Amino acid sequence: MTNLALTVGHHLLVFSLLGVIVAERALMSGPIGSATLRRLRSLDGMYGLLALAVLAVGFSRVFFGIKGPDFYLPNPFFWAKVGSFAVVGLLSIVPTMRILAWHRRLASDPDFSPVPTEVDRVKRFVTAELLVFPLIPAFAAAMTLGYGL
Repeated sequence: MTNLALTVGHHLLVFSLLGVIVAERALMSGPIGSATLRRLRSLDGMYGLLALAVLAVGFSRVFFGIKGPDFYLPNPFFWAKVGSFAVVGLLSIVPTMRILAWHRRLASDPDFSPVPTEVDRVKRFVTAELLVFPLIPAFAAAMTLGYGL
């Protein structure tokens, strides 16, 4: 039962994380006014919490799940999955820093709106996250099917 709960929880968290990234990217497709900046800030906070939860539940699966660390740790697809997750996380640093900066500017200037070139730069990072993200479930599937052992 613990293994099932960890597995379902892990998958739901990963899908939720993807949904947040998609929502951030969608919000950056139109004009970014104060309401959009607030939504972006909220989504970005959710992104951080979900990412931490994915890591916590994922590593709980490794150490408390049925397969255990002997299955996961020697598997190169496990490390490729972890590496892809890390790349997505690293790509998210620029958007997070810009969203926080924009939010601070908004606090001092209620009419603040980021310049389109800056939004485009951030949008490219979020798009890159979305391009790398599919590697995570692809490597997970390969690992689960026994590849890499």
